[in-house]
Amino acid sequence: MVHLEIQVLAFLILTIGIVGFLVRKNPIVMFMSIELMLNAVNLSLIGFADELKSVDGQIFSLIVMTVAAAEVVVGLAIIVVIFRVKKSTDVDSIDLLKG
Repeated sequence: MVHLEIQVLAFLILTIGIVGFLVRKNPIVMFMSIELMLNAVNLSLIGFADELKSVDGQIFSLIVMTVAAAEVVVGLAIIVVIFRVKKSTDVDSIDLLKG
């Protein structure tokens, strides 16, 4: 069985990320919450890979980290552009994509 402590820690980190994403309105905090959720998945993947004596979970974890880094770069660029145009980063007031 996978180490219970690792899975409990991954669950707690995932829960903190979900709550942070749903409760906060600041887009930077929302992106940090998404990163927390991805790190929780990475922790779980590495725990399962260790238990199964396989490197597949570790390789997939590296792919997830790469996608997360790209997501942060694109997301922060979008936030900077929205702040330059709207002078605010409030998620509720962003309606730039409406036609």
